[in-house]
Amino acid sequence: MKNIRKAIADMEPKEALTEIGGVLQGLFAGLDDETKMDFLYALFGESETDKVSSMVHL
Repeated sequence: MKNIRKAIADMEPKEALTEIGGVLQGLFAGLDDETKMDFLYALFGESETDKVSSMVHL
């Protein structure tokens, strides 16, 4: 984990996001939708509009 963090820290932010994005695409391909959404909610948080739109389906 330290090697990954060091490699990313040595990159420009835009370059680091491009590299991380490529890795995440490969990882996400092997995950189910619920696991993907759990990760994204943990990363970004849940928006208020998501709560409202999910209530519509009740």
